[in-house]
Amino acid sequence: MQTLIPPDYQPILDLKRTELGIKLVKDSFERGLAAELRLSRVTSPLFVPRGSGINDDLSGAERPVQFTVAALDHAEMEVVQSLAKWKRLALADYDYRPGFGIYTDMNALRPDDELDAVHSIYVDQWDWELVLFPPERSAETLRRVVRKLYEVIKRTEFVVCEHFPAIEPALPEAITFVHTEEALQRYPHLTPEEREYELAREYEAVFLIGIGAALSDGRPHGARAPDYDDWSSETPDGYRGLNGDIIIWNSVINRPLELSSMGIRVNKEALLRQLELCGAEGRRSLYWHRRLLAGEYPETIGGGIGQSRLCMYFLRKAHIGEVQAGVWPEKTVEVCRARGVPLM
Repeated sequence: MQTLIPPDYQPILDLKRTELGIKLVKDSFERGLAAELRLSRVTSPLFVPRGSGINDDLSGAERPVQFTVAALDHAEMEVVQSLAKWKRLALADYDYRPGFGIYTDMNALRPDDELDAVHSIYVDQWDWELVLFPPERSAETLRRVVRKLYEVIKRTEFVVCEHFPAIEPALPEAITFVHTEEALQRYPHLTPEEREYELAREYEAVFLIGIGAALSDGRPHGARAPDYDDWSSETPDGYRGLNGDIIIWNSVINRPLELSSMGIRVNKEALLRQLELCGAEGRRSLYWHRRLLAGEYPETIGGGIGQSRLCMYFLRKAHIGEVQAGVWPEKTVEVCRARGVPLM
């Protein structure tokens, strides 16, 4: 658990200007995201029925927060962990056409997450989903959308630096694409986390492709649930995966910072293949999965973009608690307070 902030760290913005900066980042990025991808804002649920298959189990290890509703005969509900599957259901029910999509403010609780400089049990992100034409289901489309998102990130950085001259631009002009198999071949003796560190430090902005499928060493770079991102389809370059993460180098804390997890979503074939690979064939009987297998959902690409992490990066903060109200270990609070870095 990381409790210490860098010894030479001094916040550029005080608390009041930080609050102004948070609003500036969120307003600027949200407008840019909607315009760049032609997304409409929608209202999303905070919780969904347990056992519907709508909630996401992320890597499969996280526990969703559960409760019962007295007025509904104590029906069991789960606080969402992300909205990857709900968004696709919404696009079908709202009858969105190819080339258009939705985004929403997603608030989640992940009590099993770490508590360190970049992790919190509270997750706030823009969850977005775009309808594709069937021929667009390709690695080329994935890269095109990633570049669009990166342009929005770059423009937001420009707005922040214009508003707060003490903050200087740091992002590279373009994002670099690296497949997880390429990363393995380049750094065969490093762990996935160590590979991400080296790639982010070298390129400063990287999209790491293909998270979920086993690589040539028999292990995946990272875990992904089998029923939202397509991580198993083969691409023209001989690799697997139509998904990935946007990772940038955070020079304030000298470590990589994942801003977004995203990908082209599973079709019927990919869903069945990935459920079998994960030994999760039983999910085929769940409400959400039955609708996908019946062909009721459009082809989509989507993901989540961390709001607090964007604010942390753009406002040059050393701890996510400087831009997000949360709970932190007592030692972390004491160290930060002693250094003049109060956490919200």
